[in-house]
Amino acid sequence: MNAPPVTTTPRLAGKRVVVTGGARGIGGEIAARVASEGARVAILDRLVAEGTAHAAAVGGSFHEVDLIDPDATAAATTAAIDALGGVDVLVNSAGIFTLVPLLEITVQDWNTMFAINARAMLTTMQVAVRRMIADGTPGKIINLASMAAKKGGQNEAHYAASKAAVVALTRVAALEWGCHGITANALCPGYILTDMGATTRSDHDIATWSSYSPLGRLGQAADVAGVAAFLASADADYLTGQAINVTGGMVMH
Repeated sequence: MNAPPVTTTPRLAGKRVVVTGGARGIGGEIAARVASEGARVAILDRLVAEGTAHAAAVGGSFHEVDLIDPDATAAATTAAIDALGGVDVLVNSAGIFTLVPLLEITVQDWNTMFAINARAMLTTMQVAVRRMIADGTPGKIINLASMAAKKGGQNEAHYAASKAAVVALTRVAALEWGCHGITANALCPGYILTDMGATTRSDHDIATWSSYSPLGRLGQAADVAGVAAFLASADADYLTGQAINVTGGMVMH
């Protein structure tokens, strides 16, 4: 059998990618990774200084937004897509995390968690997919869920429920938009060492959680970004409706 031809063209060359929460953390790493593979990137975030600097570093544009506001979210998503001249890939990475005992979760805790972690994704997806359909773009949706969607932990009921909602939302998107050539998949990272969880972890936590992985370590943002880049590429054209674990084996279903 002849070997496949060698290509030097980056696999995401010319792709237009919108990343929410792209100023830092997993979203920032995804923005950098897809840009390194040839994509043009627009970052949405509420962190102006960090977002502006990171967008400049990856050769993209930055668009300030507070995702708790649906109208502002729709406007910023539209602006980001217009800056790129269309959209091929939407990565919903923005999210929040807090630990609250189940009996102490307030309605405000619940509503804020869902507004940012789930409802904002609905808004960005609707804006992006309307544009994809209008332009005839066989686009890709990549939503960041969490290991918690499948295996919630103590004191994170509102977080786990919001991430389970992301998985459900993604699967319905795959069902409804597949006829337009649009795929939708969720990533379910495990314990990833990012700034978002820094205030709630100790050295003991890191050692304990590392022991739960067959690999004996916690994840880095780059571990998630590599899978996201795969999903953004043509290599994943026949993959849709999945909730992919990036957990170092902590969750295997």
